[in-house]
Amino acid sequence: GITEVTTAKPFQAAWISAVAFSIGALMPFITVILAPRSSRIVITAAVALVALVALGWVGARTGGAPPLRAAIRVVCWSTLAMALTYTVGLIAGTQV
Repeated sequence: GITEVTTAKPFQAAWISAVAFSIGALMPFITVILAPRSSRIVITAAVALVALVALGWVGARTGGAPPLRAAIRVVCWSTLAMALTYTVGLIAGTQV
């Protein structure tokens, strides 16, 4: 059942991933630059989560999956990753 249309396209996937990650990284980066220093962490986390909702939604729609479920999954795992990273930073004594 594998045809020319359904075969994997690794180079296309790699370029799309590179572009998506680059664009996705711009939103939090710009937020860090523009947000007031006193609330930079909270605002950046919120903007990142909103961007991740959009990413999960668009990715699911593109792939034909249920978008709400995908957006929730992306946000849940991303929130866990951000919380874990923040906790490790606190434990290590880093300055943000």
